[in-house]
Amino acid sequence: MRSPRLAALELRRFGRGKLPRAALVALLVLPLLYGALYLWSFWDPYGRLDRIPVALVNDDKGATADGKKISAGDDITEGLRESDVFDWHQVSGAEARAGVEDGTYYLSLTMPADFSERIASSSGDSPETGALQVRTNDANNYIVGQISRTVFGEVRQAASTKTSRSLLDRIFVSFSDIHGETVKAAKGADELEGGIGKAEKGSKDLADGLEDAKSGSGKLSKGLTKLDKGAGDLEDGSKRVAEGTQALADKVNGVDEKIGPFLRGNEKTIGDTAQLVADGSGAIRDNLDDLVKRAPTAAKGAHTASDALAAVYRARCEDPLVPDAACSDLKKAKDAAADVAAIADGLNTLVADHDGDLKKLDKNLAVLQKQAQALADRAPHLSEDLDDAVTKINDLNEGATKVAAGAQKLHTGLGRSKTGAVDLDKGVGELKTGADDLSGGMYKLVDGSGKLSDGLHDGAQQIPDYGRKDREQRTEVMADPVQLVTDDLHKAPNYGTGFAPYFIPLSLWVGAMVAYMLIAPMNRRALAAGASAWRIALAGWLPVVAIGVLQTVALMSVLHWAIGLQMARAAGTVGFLFLVTACFAAIVQWLNARFGAAGRILVLALLMLQLTSAGGTYPVQTSPGFFNALHPFLPMSYVVEALRRLITGGGLVPVWHACVVLAAFTAGALALTALSARRRQVWTLDRLHPELSL
Repeated sequence: MRSPRLAALELRRFGRGKLPRAALVALLVLPLLYGALYLWSFWDPYGRLDRIPVALVNDDKGATADGKKISAGDDITEGLRESDVFDWHQVSGAEARAGVEDGTYYLSLTMPADFSERIASSSGDSPETGALQVRTNDANNYIVGQISRTVFGEVRQAASTKTSRSLLDRIFVSFSDIHGETVKAAKGADELEGGIGKAEKGSKDLADGLEDAKSGSGKLSKGLTKLDKGAGDLEDGSKRVAEGTQALADKVNGVDEKIGPFLRGNEKTIGDTAQLVADGSGAIRDNLDDLVKRAPTAAKGAHTASDALAAVYRARCEDPLVPDAACSDLKKAKDAAADVAAIADGLNTLVADHDGDLKKLDKNLAVLQKQAQALADRAPHLSEDLDDAVTKINDLNEGATKVAAGAQKLHTGLGRSKTGAVDLDKGVGELKTGADDLSGGMYKLVDGSGKLSDGLHDGAQQIPDYGRKDREQRTEVMADPVQLVTDDLHKAPNYGTGFAPYFIPLSLWVGAMVAYMLIAPMNRRALAAGASAWRIALAGWLPVVAIGVLQTVALMSVLHWAIGLQMARAAGTVGFLFLVTACFAAIVQWLNARFGAAGRILVLALLMLQLTSAGGTYPVQTSPGFFNALHPFLPMSYVVEALRRLITGGGLVPVWHACVVLAAFTAGALALTALSARRRQVWTLDRLHPELSL
């Protein structure tokens, strides 16, 4: 009898009574219950998070920053209530703690009293981070705690981004303020550069004026030195003349009664003395003329220097709109020049005030010179003119005394003038040196102010001046500079679709496992009739494959039409699952055929190994090394990967690879079953009395 007929006979057994038919129905429905119920139970758990009760505690008292009220806690509370994540219950802190502890709430989110205050501190001197407090209880549900970490991470990021936007907006406003103030500073630097330029020109004019003043003060000092020397000579000469005339007068008056005899005996001496007086009077008159001529010139030169300095000072320092850093030194120079002019005026006044005396002195000296010369000329005839001589000598003595007194006053005044002129020349020299330094410094200051002005203009151009629209755009970018652009290739629409490649082969394996609990892995009639080993293997395999096909059709129909599983390649998925059913049936058949009752335990053990090493939930790389080692050697690993491509889309290389692997497993398992059938055709004591029967 052929294998298909033997398979049909095996299936026909289930139609001979109510219980076998019920067993067949249960056999067909079992994978459906296993796979469909599992997938249905958590088809879209993330879409129902709004049913999970969660405590929300808002203790935030608010804060004020830059005159604006901040209520970060209220903002977050409002946003969470408007979201579809969790069933929020706003309660007190004590109620939240008790609810998380007893399971009323799966977790709690608390915004502390200083939450807004900490956020507002970003604009102060001591910025602090705000802290959202999450309390979970894994004793209630571990997965909810894991979900909450993701959800609250997004809440924290959103709150941080909003806070950053507020801070960055203030920063950009500050940039605009800095830009405006820098522009004003640049304009002020331009004005400063112009004023310093004028000051630099004035300092140069001052240096040039002090150069002229230095020359004039030097000449004045030299002239007064000469005048002082001449006045000294005049004083000495006038003293000697006064002493001579006094001695002469005393002698003449003393020997007046005896002058006759005396004159006759001393005519030559009298003549010589008279000649000396005449010569001295001439020298004194020459020096007086030189003093009178030089005094006005010196006063005029001092006034010229003083007026020049006063003009520079008025131009540079009396204009309130153009302040000059050199005004202090200019004032000292002006005052010093004025003092020199005053001294020169004093000298000139002295000469002018004594002009009458000087003229009288000159006149007296002229008379003295003339009379002395006349006396010298008349000396041989003095005895004849004795009476006239006595009178004239007394007059000469009186004039000489006056000349000596005037010469002393003149010498004293010229001494003070000479000292003042020397000090003036020294002060003007120092002022000239300072003016030169000032001119050089002002030149550098002009250059520096130009660089300052250029730098401020460049800085103003580099400092951004953001308008409201530009500021909002930049704040948006900097508050959240990195956006996550997700390009999800072949996205699974929900949780159940993502796990279908894992639970569908699990259901089919269970279906094959239960099927061989009701159907013998090897047909007993064929064994008894001595049929070939291959015919026996196929006769035990084909009924379960037929049942597996029906199981697959039932399971996929319910998953698609009732639960909503959408497949990128529906026909390919169903066809591939037929191959999976054939492969699983062959493997389960061999384990039962080869090991008998113990094979059922091995089938269950192999299922556990496949579930843990197939990578159906987490990537297999995250599993311990033992499961990583098993992964490439078990058929469900290839089934899971191929179903992912068939259900959600993607390249078909893993599908073809899986088909080859499953075909190889199927052929290998059937060959091993045939080998087991050949062995079973030989009866042994173990077959007659098995050690274990299930």
